[in-house]
Amino acid sequence: MLTLPFLVATNEFLTKVIEKNHLYGFIQANIVPLEAKMMGALLIPFGYDFLFSSNGLLSVNGVVMEITWNCLGWQSFLLLFLSFLVGFKGKYSVLSKTEVFLIGILGTFWLNIFRMLFTVLLAVHAPPFFRIVFHDYLAAGTTVVWLFFFWHFAYSYVLRPAGSERKVL
Repeated sequence: MLTLPFLVATNEFLTKVIEKNHLYGFIQANIVPLEAKMMGALLIPFGYDFLFSSNGLLSVNGVVMEITWNCLGWQSFLLLFLSFLVGFKGKYSVLSKTEVFLIGILGTFWLNIFRMLFTVLLAVHAPPFFRIVFHDYLAAGTTVVWLFFFWHFAYSYVLRPAGSERKVL
């Protein structure tokens, strides 16, 4: 909770910098539709009505929302990459670093998908207050919790000292 004001303020600053330089166009045009369709693929089997338009609007059970480049969790990936700079200090095998890198990318990707799904489900099933509080404040905390879990897992089970070989069964 202590990092929340820092994360929110940093996010706002970085968002403004990126928007001023129009660095988000590719993400908005190509990645937003892909991830929105993935959310639909996860919601439809549970009986939700899902519609998505190429301009970023989606409708879930008649509740219309907008997904933009800023919703996808680029901040989570930025924090992940910064944590790699610190987390990979030391002499670890290239294979174990590669494994940790891939687990981090995939885990962060799925964290962001489920974070967006949770926000959508709050919009559909709860009063707007809950969606707004989660979207604007608590979602940033999910990344911090994920990174703590991720690095605990990486150091405990994946990273191996350079020169040590993992036995393959």
